[in-house]
Parts: sequence; C-alpha cells; structure tokens
Amino acid sequence: MTSTPCSGNRKLILDVDTGIDDALALAYLVSFDDVEILGVIGTYGNVSADTAVRNTAYVLERLGFRDVPVTCGSTRPSWAAAFIPDAGCAQFHGTDGLGGFGPSADCAVGRHTSVCDDSNIQTLNPAPNVSDSSGLDVRAMRGLISVGGYDVHDPHANPAADSFSLSFTVCDAGGDNDCEDRSHSPVALPDGVRFLIDAVRFYGSDVTVVATGPLTDVDAALAAAPDITSRLRLVMMGGTLTQEGNCWDATAETNIIQDPEAADRVFHSGADVTMVGLDVTHQCLLGSDATVQWRQAASQSQDGDVRTFLADIADFSIAANFAADPRLFAAGMPLHDPLAAAVAVDPSLVECFDLPMKVETETGDFHGTRGRTIGDPAGMIDPSAPRVHVALTVDHDRFITDFTWRIAQLAGD
Repeated sequence: MTSTPCSGNRKLILDVDTGIDDALALAYLVSFDDVEILGVIGTYGNVSADTAVRNTAYVLERLGFRDVPVTCGSTRPSWAAAFIPDAGCAQFHGTDGLGGFGPSADCAVGRHTSVCDDSNIQTLNPAPNVSDSSGLDVRAMRGLISVGGYDVHDPHANPAADSFSLSFTVCDAGGDNDCEDRSHSPVALPDGVRFLIDAVRFYGSDVTVVATGPLTDVDAALAAAPDITSRLRLVMMGGTLTQEGNCWDATAETNIIQDPEAADRVFHSGADVTMVGLDVTHQCLLGSDATVQWRQAASQSQDGDVRTFLADIADFSIAANFAADPRLFAAGMPLHDPLAAAVAVDPSLVECFDLPMKVETETGDFHGTRGRTIGDPAGMIDPSAPRVHVALTVDHDRFITDFTWRIAQLAGD
C-alpha cells in the first residue's frame, strides 16, 4: 500500500451544518494564531441551513470571532426540492443542533442576523397535503422531499419531532422537475457557493475548503465554475471505506447519504480531495475527562465562559453516543468534524491511501447500496482517473491531546 501525505494549509473556508462537532471544530480552529478562517458557509444536514447559519454565528460570537463572515449555502440536496432534518441527527445534536444550548430561534446574533433568504428560497411550514400560499402543491412535491437524506416515502425517513419545516427551492414553477440543473445556474446559486467560488479563484490552492456536512455546496461550485476544479483543495468529513457506516443500512455515512449524487460528482471531479471518514474519526474519541478539564479551566474565569458551553455540548454528545452504541463509544464521542479540521491544518495526523472512489447512488442488484463510498472499478483500470486521498490511519493520541489542550486554553464571551 502506498500512502500520500494529505495536502493542507492554514487559510480556510468552512462549509458546515453546525451541530455539536462542527461547533467543536470551529473552537479548535480559532485556537491557532496562524490559521485564517476566510468565511463559513452554513448548509443543511444536522439541522436546516438557516439554523446552521444561526448556530455558526452564535458559536463564533461566543468565541470572540464575530467578524468572520457567515453565509448561507444550499438548503437541500441536489436530488430534492425540500429538506427536513431527521430524528437521528436530533438524537446526537439536539433539535437545535447544539444540544439545547444554542441560541433561540428568534435570536439575532451580533452582526450575523441574516438567514437563508435567497430570493429563490422560501421557508414553508405547510400542513400535510395542503398547498401553501406561494402556489406550490405540497402533495405534488412529496416525492422530492429529503428527510435526513431519505426520500419522504422511504420507511427510514424519520423527521425530527419539532423541526417539520420544509425548505423549498422554487425551481418547479414551470412544471419541470429540473431542480438540479437550476441549482447550478448563476441565478440560483446561494451566497455561500458564490463565496466559495470567488475565494478559490482568488487564492487557488492556498486556501483549503473544509466540508463537514453534505457536499452539495462543493458540487454546485464545481458545476457553476469548472475553472476552479484544478485549484480546489478539499478536506471533507464523510464516507467510510474499511468499516460499516452509521446510517440505517450500516453501509452509508451520514454526510454522504444526504446527497450521494453530489458526493459522487465531487469524487470524480479531479479536485484535490481528502476523505476523512469513519475509518479514522471513530478512533478519535473524546471522553468526559476532557470536559472536566475545560470546566476546571472555566471555573478560574468569569461566569458564562465559552469553555463551559463547549463542555455542555460535548457532554450532550458523549451521552448520546454512549446511549446509541456503548460498544463503540464507551470512551467518548467521535470527533468527526474536528479531525477533518485538524487534518486541514496538520496533514501529518493521518496517512492516506490514494484510490479512485465512487458513491453508490442506487440500491439494488448491480448497484450496491445508496450512499456507500467504495473504490471505483472503472477508475482502477484507468491510470488517469482522479484519485481521492482516503485517510486510513490516524495519530489519535496526539490529536486528542492537542484538541483537549487547545479548548482548555480558549478565552471567549
């Protein structure tokens, strides 16, 4: 097996669906004096896109980084016209994404008061089988609704109890189901995708995009601006190659199942992609001994210290992961998103195997299981096929020690 060092640098754009581990990744990154976060894009996944934007702004405000721009990315996957967060994500992140410790829904956070209000996007709260005021027939759209990555008709579709709000992209007014094509048109591009394109065009490979949610924004950027492909350096949290997944079928991984088509296109794009998946994140477990350290450090400071907040959300995740699978998570919560962020800063943390990768987009005979990340047989026999740097080993002790220490040193609020 040959390994390739995973590329990384210290000028970053983050694309996040801010739940608990996204928040911890933000906290970790701001602890570096020589890491510049150019901006953060909030997208759907753990929560709705507007909640991700609000949570991101709230976390940055508490960390003392309120001047980092936060923009809205995609509000739904490329294959659907609407998205509803699912109960599984609520189990691990809380319905607010931050274990119940986040801002209230009507909270205006500092200078970050905008939500996903693109003129092509409407947030609707319809009753089942009722046409909303914009004229969209909810009944006609039912087959295009994603519930945490599953079609609304799929038996695994399980909406979070109090998050039944549909984010529709109005792309079907003419009667054609051409959401995917229009999502890549210049008119419909979300602000966050435009930001990503502009930044990569300006900085090239001097900037790394760290995606810790679905790859819909990255896919949309590559489709709208193919000229950035050879310059795009991406570190993504998602997928799994050597172990089972964490979705219903125990094959797919959560970020990938949200938009398998987008992930497959990104894998085949030719961009410089590093996949930080469950193969390595499940080896990086944060236990309550770390949150005790953070609380002790906070106790020597003022009330409301940001380290107490970070300990609160981490303890929520530690308990949720243990309840879900004590066999895997007896030692703590997996640091999925923080590890991806860390690899972008310090690529020596992992060793990667370069492999042509694909994502299964259908389930059935000769298709596999939708959402599975696996080696691409066609790429195996084509030396010119794009390769993905797949992280397979990690220096977990060094990362956990550094992560715990850096959070303990934070000052905020």
